[in-house]
Amino acid sequence: MSFFARFAQNRGALVGLVILLVIIAMALLAPLLFPESPWRMVQRPFLPPFSQEGFPLGTDTMGRNVAAGLMHGAWVSLLIGLVSTSVALLIGVPLGAIAGYYGGWIDDVLMRITEFFQTIPNFALAIVLVAIMQPSVTSIVLAIALVSWPPVARLVRAEFMSLRHREYVEAARLVGQSNTTIILRQILPNTLSPIIVLASLMVATAILLESSLSFLGLGDPNVMSWGYMIGAARTVIRQAWWLSFFPGVAILLTVLALNLVGEGLDDALNPKLSRER
Repeated sequence: MSFFARFAQNRGALVGLVILLVIIAMALLAPLLFPESPWRMVQRPFLPPFSQEGFPLGTDTMGRNVAAGLMHGAWVSLLIGLVSTSVALLIGVPLGAIAGYYGGWIDDVLMRITEFFQTIPNFALAIVLVAIMQPSVTSIVLAIALVSWPPVARLVRAEFMSLRHREYVEAARLVGQSNTTIILRQILPNTLSPIIVLASLMVATAILLESSLSFLGLGDPNVMSWGYMIGAARTVIRQAWWLSFFPGVAILLTVLALNLVGEGLDDALNPKLSRER
């Protein structure tokens, strides 16, 4: 059975994929549907949803279009989630591969560094890093990446330790392949399945972290994000419920979709494990 057939058997994963595609479409269509800046004040404040043509989700405390902010915020959240996860993989995969392949004192040193990062709560460390570097998209991406790479390194290390003594690896050594070649061509391709599954879940975690930072006022002041929208609306939640409701639902659906897709990828890439459950 092919990968796509196994993935399609998981109905939850298909639902998550549809939701994720809708959110990606929102991000891509935002400049076309709302070409003006989402910060622009377009109407009087506190217009409720569907009360006036052109403002399907109403306006916020400053008279800005909530629908425009929601769609432009989709691009920011997805961008930060994807880029920060990619940077975390670029840090964690090489460190985990080196530690798991060589072992010994190299493994001890790299794992002590990994444990140091894991002793500090992720969110607290992210707040400190963003505050030091000044809030911006770049600083948020780097902060999320720096708190997200340790689980990647541990996963890759465990996979390498279980594969480094397999027959095909020993055969590669016998024919004279270098350690770098063995790591990149023999072992790493066989560890991609769990890495892909973990990465899909890390994107969801990164979106939640970015939303939390923006909620606390540590988001990039030059871009609209869902976390900022919720944070700006927290003082008027009783007066204008829709200002925090719609971005909150967007975050919920995005994180839920990514988790469902991650579960579907796990089932499709590891069919033996899915049958044992």
